[in-house]
Amino acid sequence: MFSSKTLVTLLALLVVCFSAPFVLASDYSNHPQAKAFVDKMVTEHGFKRAYVQQLINGAVRKQSILDAISRPAEKTKTWGQYRKIFVTKTRTRQGKEFMQKHAKTLARAERDFGVPAEVISSIIGVETRYGRNTGSYRVLDSLATLGFDYPKRGKFFTRELEEYLLLVREQKFDPTQIKGSYAGAMGYGQFISSSYRHYAIDFDGDGVADIINNPVDAIGSVANYFKAHGWQPGEPVTYTAMVTADHNADIANQKLKPKFTVAELEAEGYQSTVVIEGEQMATAMRLEGDDGIEHWLGLKNFYVITRYNHSKLYAMAVYQLSEELK
Repeated sequence: MFSSKTLVTLLALLVVCFSAPFVLASDYSNHPQAKAFVDKMVTEHGFKRAYVQQLINGAVRKQSILDAISRPAEKTKTWGQYRKIFVTKTRTRQGKEFMQKHAKTLARAERDFGVPAEVISSIIGVETRYGRNTGSYRVLDSLATLGFDYPKRGKFFTRELEEYLLLVREQKFDPTQIKGSYAGAMGYGQFISSSYRHYAIDFDGDGVADIINNPVDAIGSVANYFKAHGWQPGEPVTYTAMVTADHNADIANQKLKPKFTVAELEAEGYQSTVVIEGEQMATAMRLEGDDGIEHWLGLKNFYVITRYNHSKLYAMAVYQLSEELK
């Protein structure tokens, strides 16, 4: 017979033994996809194996990241609920302060790229409250967790992890120290790694494109992103619409990219509240606001905003906040 003290000791040992694999599984030192990733970084990009292996061994699986990506606000909230988060008096006040502080930089970005200062500021406001909240997760942990343990989009995030290592090598950043969102987005404008490499620019001429700590670079980079994705200077973003009793409800909320002309939408029962040239491309939207259903026509510039975040709620929040910042 075992004494009660011996039984307690045995039980404690069993707990340790059976728990150990799960503790080890919190990192990626032995994950098969991680091993393939290390091989790729070595063979395709010339990284030292020991360096990449050390980074991957130090990446930690975060369940909170997997939980967060499964319930994004853009897919779980109505427009009315979503708007209350991003279009507020506080965010408007902070935005005007940001615009005043960086007036010269914003004016230069608008001149160089054709993107209005209030739109640039609105993006930064919606993304990070003008740099106040840029994320608390290590980007290394976010991208490893989603790349190796989120099969639904694992390929995408593994590619972003690849881009991240290339980015930190190019910019001479410490890959273990940079923090961002649960999805690995960084800095004032929350660029993912591939966007950072392709669209971030050195807007203050110091030789580094730093959108993480430098608001000047961030402003120029957001403007550059919009220009690269087809922003049309001086053109509208979206207009409210009225619908006829027999309007074709099926064509609303179909695609973010405009696929009908304004004239075609009018024929389907969607009438803009202002005069729009009939050959312009537009998309019809039906949103559930606090006061009922709202109908909108999104034009090319509205679609450009959705290239930043593929959501009509997001683009509408950016647009309406920008209107408040004028």
